[in-house]
Amino acid sequence: MDSEMVNKLKVMANRLRIHSVNATNASNSGHPTSCASMAEIMSVLFFHTMKYSVKEPKLYTNDRFILSKGHAAPILYAAWAEAGLFPASELLNLRKISSDLEGHPTPRLSFVDVATGSLGQGLSFAAGMAHAGKHMDKLSYRVFCVIGDGESAEGSIWEAAAFAAHYRLDNLVAILDVNRLGQSDPTPLQHSAEVYKARMEAFGWHAIVLDGHNVEQLVAGFNEAARVKDKPSCIVAVTFKGKGFIGVEDQLDCHGKPLGAKTDSALANIRDALSGPAPGLCPAMPTESAPAPLDAGGEEAALRLSRPPGYKLGELVATRLAYGNALVKLGEASRRVVALDGDTKNSTFSLKFAQAFPDRFIECFIAEQNMVGVAVGIAARRRRVVFVSTFAAFLTRTFDQLRMAAISQTDANFAGSHAGVSIGEDGPSQMALEDLAMFRSLPGSTVFYPSDAVSAERAVELAANTSGICFIRTGRPNQPVLYGDDTAFAVGKGHLVRQSEADKLTIVGAGVTITEALAAADQLAKRGIAVRVVDPFTVKPIDAELLRQSAAATGNRVLTVEDHYPEGGLGEAVAAALPGVPVRRLAVGAVPRSGKSQELLAMFGIDSEAIVRAALEMLA
Repeated sequence: MDSEMVNKLKVMANRLRIHSVNATNASNSGHPTSCASMAEIMSVLFFHTMKYSVKEPKLYTNDRFILSKGHAAPILYAAWAEAGLFPASELLNLRKISSDLEGHPTPRLSFVDVATGSLGQGLSFAAGMAHAGKHMDKLSYRVFCVIGDGESAEGSIWEAAAFAAHYRLDNLVAILDVNRLGQSDPTPLQHSAEVYKARMEAFGWHAIVLDGHNVEQLVAGFNEAARVKDKPSCIVAVTFKGKGFIGVEDQLDCHGKPLGAKTDSALANIRDALSGPAPGLCPAMPTESAPAPLDAGGEEAALRLSRPPGYKLGELVATRLAYGNALVKLGEASRRVVALDGDTKNSTFSLKFAQAFPDRFIECFIAEQNMVGVAVGIAARRRRVVFVSTFAAFLTRTFDQLRMAAISQTDANFAGSHAGVSIGEDGPSQMALEDLAMFRSLPGSTVFYPSDAVSAERAVELAANTSGICFIRTGRPNQPVLYGDDTAFAVGKGHLVRQSEADKLTIVGAGVTITEALAAADQLAKRGIAVRVVDPFTVKPIDAELLRQSAAATGNRVLTVEDHYPEGGLGEAVAAALPGVPVRRLAVGAVPRSGKSQELLAMFGIDSEAIVRAALEMLA
């Protein structure tokens, strides 16, 4: 580069530093020192390397930027202000309730794709975006992700590193901001840049060590990364926390603290950067045109199964198998549908989709946290309908990724199979008994709990058209088909699978416990006792009106039975919908053990015999 451009980028870096200081001073909170270590990185990326439209931050062909170290949000906001998206005066509203410039980035802002701040997740998001660009849409946009050296202790970073190398994501560039200091202590490796380089190379990356405050080296490093083929690149940038702040630079006890009274002295050597004229740097525009819609009906067209479920009443079919069948039908109907799995596809039956549409299936292997992050990254591009499957028990380790997905306003669908003690001999480590509670707790989520193959297929269809995070709980055992192909299903609408005017009790079950409830109803009928059985279909939102009507018709006698722990599951959802109505709840009340499915249902009091006993007690 010529010396004039070098000088402009240096000036821009200091302008970004000062904006970060002023913004955090105005809010009296934030992380100016974490911003300062990456000032030159941001200057070179946003004003030399990246290609993007300032007027259209969501333009599909824009290069993407993920700030994994989300606490450095002020410098991200400053970069967009300097690029001209909004006035720099807005930066002084940082962290105010009236402003979308929050303490950590969220997609309330047009230039933010995913929420970050819970550390260790950004590289997975970036890998998902890069995979979509390279392997699905065949576009040339690149994805850049700044990672803090402290968060590199998170295992999810290395899950993402392995994934990106496996799929040869040469359009992905990670920038490791090695500023040496964590929040309360130095990082384990401090400035051992060659160790970071060796680690990334061991994971199959092209790694470059450079001075993260040297503009010329950064430009050269990004240019080198652009020439690398068939592997992702990592810039190992050696930096200093609080770089440029006199008396603060490289000091341990300065994390997350505005400069406040130290500002004038700390900025003495760089404050002229704002007083002089702006450098006049303009981002380069992308050269590709936006990709065409994937479906003839337009990218917002509703998705429908290519053909009806097609099962026979009474036929024994596992809901997990129906999930796989439905995925294939959705894939036939739309090229937008993609599926991910974590090496369980022959159990979740996403294998069917993988065989039918190998170019739209992503094997994520046994790295569930990264799998969820990749799904969020793909979904953030707003061109794909994403389905993710694994054993429901293994999704519990991804709860942080899921809560960040909710904060990211993600539309993505998760299918958890092998739920409850009904899976049998595999034992408690494989039995999801907390999953309903977990997914119900996510804001804006929809929780499907189909009880047969037909409702499972319709759950997949509805999830594809439902905003937010959707969870479909599927089971291992074969279940009798209860519904015909013409049965209508809707979110928040349950079904009466048995009823009469003489009903004395309402039993609410879902999945395997619907079968047990119907068997119990048969046994009670032999005693001359009529009961009705309710299948809620969705646990969130639950059909409160159907429950109120059923409770009123049966003398406010309501019994729930679920293959889940009592906390946060079906019983609590029903009880919340029926204030003032005493709801008796049967659930798995202790840590289970291995055994046959029916033995375990009996041991934990959720089989048909237990339902009969509870019903007789309630009616006595």
